Amino acid sequence: MIYDADEPRFSPHFTMTEPTLNYVPCPDPAGGHRMAYWQWGNPQAAHLVVCVHGLARQGRDFDSVARCLVERAGESVRVVCPDVVGRGRSDWLKDPMGYQVPTYVGDMLALLAQLQQQAPIAALDWVGTSMGGLIGLMLAGLPDLPRPVPVRRLVLNDVGPVIEWAALQRIGQYVGQVGHFESVQQAADAMWAVSSGFGPHTPEQWLALSQAMVRPAPQGGYTLHYDPAIAVPFRTVTQESAPAGEAALWKIYDAVTCETLLLRGALSDLLSADTARAMTGRGPKARLAVFDGVGHAPTLVAQDQRDLVASFLLDPAGQRPA
Repeated sequence: MIYDADEPRFSPHFTMTEPTLNYVPCPDPAGGHRMAYWQWGNPQAAHLVVCVHGLARQGRDFDSVARCLVERAGESVRVVCPDVVGRGRSDWLKDPMGYQVPTYVGDMLALLAQLQQQAPIAALDWVGTSMGGLIGLMLAGLPDLPRPVPVRRLVLNDVGPVIEWAALQRIGQYVGQVGHFESVQQAADAMWAVSSGFGPHTPEQWLALSQAMVRPAPQGGYTLHYDPAIAVPFRTVTQESAPAGEAALWKIYDAVTCETLLLRGALSDLLSADTARAMTGRGPKARLAVFDGVGHAPTLVAQDQRDLVASFLLDPAGQRPA
């Protein structure tokens, strides 16, 4: 069941086991947009965990992680999983060139301000997969941003300052191709064809991940959930322009001071082993966990993956990967 935030159905002492769907207004040059977010746990909890998805994904990707955190921490945690603008239940932008990280960071600041108003934030943790990790890197590494509190713990899921060009080329082959499908299962099968790097999943796990990845198509059937125009700025990146972005990201990474956990799929084509190794020796000196048999990116559905993230975020001193 999905509860709408316009009809609150919780008491201050009730820990939600399913998320509420909420919205936050965000400014943009065209008059503004709404970003949707899914909230789990106790909406009054002072410990906030924000989980942000990758380029063509959406906030329900983190259902398994959110449930794990709520089961472990009970009423002491709230978990918020946004649909980044242009995805899921969020609005689409009028100007497709707005689909870039600076816009997303601004939207997250608006989200944090709204959550702070609803219940003061004492501890802010961030879990970011791919694009969501880059957003989190900005939130943690740019000191002048108007955050309610600094990021306390940061999980970077298969992403770092250097993004391999071959991975960008691979992603560019399918992003923006939203397709048309007769059923959710057909859509799930099509998505698996370009997502096998996520690693082993049972058919049931993959179907669960796919449910929120589609929306009804005007002509009947289904299409993928996101605005195809998210591909427009993505395709402006060239092999020649990438190094300048890498230098800027390394500078931001080196400014991060919070505890940082770096996850890497051993077969990842986006985060190289060399980049991951470098991230353990500079900046926040991230703790590194590598998952065998997984590429880009771990979905955090497997028990070992979600347990590691939960332990890092909830244990008083964090937990070092073995």
